[in-house]
Amino acid sequence: MWTMGWMRASVPFDSEGVPKRRLELVSNGVAAGVAYDSQSAGREDRESTGHATRGGRGPAPSNVFCLPGAETVDDMVSSTRRGLIVTRFHYVNPVHALRTIVTGMTRDGTFLIEDGRVKGPVNNLRFTQSILEALSSVTAVGAQRKLIGAMGGAILTPALKLGQFNFTGVTEF
Repeated sequence: MWTMGWMRASVPFDSEGVPKRRLELVSNGVAAGVAYDSQSAGREDRESTGHATRGGRGPAPSNVFCLPGAETVDDMVSSTRRGLIVTRFHYVNPVHALRTIVTGMTRDGTFLIEDGRVKGPVNNLRFTQSILEALSSVTAVGAQRKLIGAMGGAILTPALKLGQFNFTGVTEF
């Protein structure tokens, strides 16, 4: 199906011409599947899952969907003694693929929460974080989902409340 604007057509095959197929990565909080391209599948005596990326940078899932939970963002805020709301991550890049460590910045709205209330904006922050460590600290999952991204693949995800996240510095904007 073709869409207008920032969305692009979904292609039924990966960059190696292998048909894409559904791949369950996590089931009930436990790792369930691994994405393979032809090269990584050959090394592991497996079959490609249709997740090759352009330029031969290895396999990567795209068009990821996360199931919703039961919480509202207001519920998550009101149950937080001290924390942050991050509305957007920007310029996220891998640091160590095997350990799922990424780095990046917050952007367009990062806010301080104190005693269950949003107190005001804070400067954008830099982070370096293992995705697996962050997801292992989920304490609440939002009921509404939002579509993020498009060109390199999209993620349909609910808001997540994390028990911890590793911010490493403040940006100048």
